[in-house]
Amino acid sequence: MGTGRVRKAASMAQAAAAIEVRGLIAGYGNVPVLHGIDLSVQPSEFVAVLGSSGCGKTTLLRTIAGFQPAFGGDIRLFGRDVTGVAPEKRGVAMVFQSYALWPHMTVLGNIGYGLKLRGVPRPEIRRRVAAMLDLLNLPRVEDRKVTDLSGGQRQRVALGRALAIEPSVLLLDEPLSNLDAKVRLQLRGEIKSLQRKLGFAAIHVTHDREEAMTMADRIVVMDQGRIAQVGTPEEVFDRPNSAFIASFMGADNTIDLEVSRRGEIAEFKVPGSERVAAACTVPAPAGRLTAHFRDDVARLVPPDMSGDGEIVLPGTIIARAYPGGHYRYGVEVAGRHYSVKDSAYREVGAPIGLSLPIKALHLFPAEATSQSGRNEP
Repeated sequence: MGTGRVRKAASMAQAAAAIEVRGLIAGYGNVPVLHGIDLSVQPSEFVAVLGSSGCGKTTLLRTIAGFQPAFGGDIRLFGRDVTGVAPEKRGVAMVFQSYALWPHMTVLGNIGYGLKLRGVPRPEIRRRVAAMLDLLNLPRVEDRKVTDLSGGQRQRVALGRALAIEPSVLLLDEPLSNLDAKVRLQLRGEIKSLQRKLGFAAIHVTHDREEAMTMADRIVVMDQGRIAQVGTPEEVFDRPNSAFIASFMGADNTIDLEVSRRGEIAEFKVPGSERVAAACTVPAPAGRLTAHFRDDVARLVPPDMSGDGEIVLPGTIIARAYPGGHYRYGVEVAGRHYSVKDSAYREVGAPIGLSLPIKALHLFPAEATSQSGRNEP
């Protein structure tokens, strides 16, 4: 972890949690979706909740906001138990995926709506909305209808409406998923910049791994209504605690290996082969393991090449794609397919070696059912 994050973590540890969720159970009807969630978010911390569709991340957000009742457990905001408190009395603001703007209102009416409900005088509302629009890079659009704005502008207005009431906690439910790639990248930076400037705690729900990695101080990965791992982006990406996390974070190429130990040296064999494929000093347990690796850590080399601390598997290039800046190859090795990034142009059908650095592999006990690697591009 970088020194800046260490200092921030130390200072946050001394403050009361902005959001404290303990043993939270929630769902729809009689069907639970969340199964005992424990999560703490510190003041001024930006947490991204990451997971596939149906994992419970939006249910978690809606339950913290008060839109979804809890079956069990409790929710505390700055030490105050709000488990049974109405949404409007929790002091939490939420930004929705669908913007949820009132189309018949102007920008002023939308952003100033929460201030109006709180009895703020009209001149003060106009002043505060103008200041918020400057922060959002939308100056002098107060009197325009939101229906006249682009998607990116509407999302800024939705964010402005949430921030105008000066919340201590902001909840974001996939607010960028409906935007095109360029606007999405721009708004990532703007939201993070506003969070640093205004100092609110934020939980950002997303299914986009890169979005979570680039915006969050910590990442929470959910799976089937439970938290699978919590950590900084570096920790979750570089040190996944399970095969599920490794695969979810992009290391979804897999290979089965047999490991034996000779003192401090671990020797790796491919099942069915008596030849030691590689040996190095890594803390791998003896036995049958499944190795997960990303397509950017493997190398394409001559099929007869060998190297220290690397496994080289002979294979064949079966597909090639050019997404820009590099080639993505599909490589078949003994009937299994792998995806590999490489800068050089290579012919489909050519024999090739798939080189895997041992220290770049994520090693876990072999799964009961053998899995194939990633599909070819």
